[in-house]
Amino acid sequence: MPLRQHLENLPVGQKLLAAMLVLLAAVLLVANFTFISAAYWISQESVAPQALQTLGRLIATPPLSSQALASKEQADALLERLEGYTPLRAAAIYDDQGMMLAQLQKGEKLSVPEEMVFLERWRLREFRTSQLIELSGPDGLVRGHLLLVASSELPSAFYTGTLTASLVILAFSVLFWLLIARQIRRLVTRPIRRLEELSRQVTREENYALRARRGNRDEIGTLADAFNTMLMRIEAREQQLKRARDDAQNALDQAHNLTEETNRSNRKLELEVQVRSKIEKKLTGFQNYLNSIIDSMPSALIALDDELYVTQWNKEASSLSGTSMDDALSQPIFLAFPHLKPYLAHLRKAAENQQVQVIERVSWLHDSEVHHYALTFFPLMGSIGRGIVIRIDDITQRLALEEVMVQSEKMLSVGSLAAGMAHEINNPLGAILHNVQNIRRRLSTDLAKNTEQAAEVGVPLEQVNAYLEIREVPRLLEGIHSAGQRAAKIVTHMLAFSRRSNRTMNECLLPNLIDQALEIAGNDFDLADGFDFKGMHIERQFDDRLGPIHAIPNEIEQVLLNLLKNAAQAIHLRNDEEEGEQGHILIRTRLSPPWAEIQISDNGIGMPDDVRKRIFEPFFTTKEVGQGTGLGLSVSYFIITNNHKGQMEVQSKPGQGTCFTLRLPLMTADTTPES
Repeated sequence: MPLRQHLENLPVGQKLLAAMLVLLAAVLLVANFTFISAAYWISQESVAPQALQTLGRLIATPPLSSQALASKEQADALLERLEGYTPLRAAAIYDDQGMMLAQLQKGEKLSVPEEMVFLERWRLREFRTSQLIELSGPDGLVRGHLLLVASSELPSAFYTGTLTASLVILAFSVLFWLLIARQIRRLVTRPIRRLEELSRQVTREENYALRARRGNRDEIGTLADAFNTMLMRIEAREQQLKRARDDAQNALDQAHNLTEETNRSNRKLELEVQVRSKIEKKLTGFQNYLNSIIDSMPSALIALDDELYVTQWNKEASSLSGTSMDDALSQPIFLAFPHLKPYLAHLRKAAENQQVQVIERVSWLHDSEVHHYALTFFPLMGSIGRGIVIRIDDITQRLALEEVMVQSEKMLSVGSLAAGMAHEINNPLGAILHNVQNIRRRLSTDLAKNTEQAAEVGVPLEQVNAYLEIREVPRLLEGIHSAGQRAAKIVTHMLAFSRRSNRTMNECLLPNLIDQALEIAGNDFDLADGFDFKGMHIERQFDDRLGPIHAIPNEIEQVLLNLLKNAAQAIHLRNDEEEGEQGHILIRTRLSPPWAEIQISDNGIGMPDDVRKRIFEPFFTTKEVGQGTGLGLSVSYFIITNNHKGQMEVQSKPGQGTCFTLRLPLMTADTTPES
């Protein structure tokens, strides 16, 4: 146990005695230390300098000083006579040249300088009392010097006397402490112990009638009075508790009798409650089962009474109306579902005539999108009264599929018409190209027939050709021939693209497919007229390591054309301040086993994240009504992932452009064309 904790646990009397003992010891030590320090200071500052000065005057008399300076032996003899002088620590005699003749050392040797010139520096460094006395000869002139150094130790008699006086004072202090300890034990410790014994007796016997003796009129006596007061109040409280305990026992007996009667009544009630609980449990389970069936329906189901107040409401109805079931129940239908307010006449007609009312199509805004719904109002008949059941079906997808089927039929018809028109255009194009070729041949001087015919009419063929050169007719013919060839090539590509694919995998080179798709995009009327596709900078970066792959060429061209059209539109929709920057489309191929990658990136407007996440969904489009069906990217995704077992990804940020990545599987040794 630490000393501090041990002292804190001592009784009060012992604490006081210990404190007085420590105080006496501290006073004794401080008094001795002060006495010794004062004696030492007086010795060093007064007694020692006076003693050294007196001793120096005695030695500095002409007879003694002359004798000491005569030789080193006489100087040693003189210093030996001073060895018995207790206050002296060291002494030294210097000649008239400042050199030491003799020295005297008592105790541990001091480093007294050999030359007198170093004496001042030594005295500054050595903290001892010293005297330098001049030694003169018979003629009265200074012939040398005597150095006396005082001792810093006090005499042993001083320490013996101090110790004796301290022991005497200590003995008287102990006697005084014993007298005080006896009084403390009588005045403090014993009254506290009597009060402690009384408290233990009260606790042990639980006898609150005991009282403490008053004693002296000090704090302990006051504590005894307070203890007696506390005992009196506890005794009174104990009597009150006894009376209260008796009253409580009587009340407990009465309550016990009432409890027995209550238990008999409760047993009867428990039987009734059990029967009712079983019935309610079955009804609740059946109700929950019906509610689960209704909530699991994909249609919104709402039941109304004959006053058109809501009696049943499922989750889909909450989703469409934004009104929770708790808020909708027992409310008029036009308040719970505001969208149905225009159809209150149909609801009343269904209830009054008991006829089903059907509204085939209504359009409401749901989740920031327009959805289409079909409404059906069924009359309700039964023993519980009349009412109406409303069923609301979401027909948005069905209408979209119908529109897609109609659009697909239109596109098939347009494709067939385009193919027929291409065949019809081929005939006049062939005639144009053939006639241009014939005109060139009729004007050529290499054919003798041309020269003969020109001579017959009297016009030299060279002059005709010179006139035609002056009028730039050959250049015009060349332009007609180039335009015809270009038109023929466009028709050829249209026929190849519109021809239905037999879905056969063939070996093909990606650069050839990309070039053909770019040529088709460049000749596309919508792109050339609306977005100036030819004015855009097209950059090609093809990987020379990439060989042929297995693919369906027409479908890959269709995917590439869709992506090029989207890139052109994104570039066209840039802000006005970006119009100074030229539209740029980068097409890159890369070998990344086991894939052949195609990347098409543009510097268009880009896409936000919510649009980027949905671009592959069918029927999702950001174009205006009538400008897109929302199927281009979804069909492209289907072609790449399903038909070619590849991957299609997109990275885009608003204002930073878009990059589509297509991955097609590479050819392997065991790869064979698939149908």
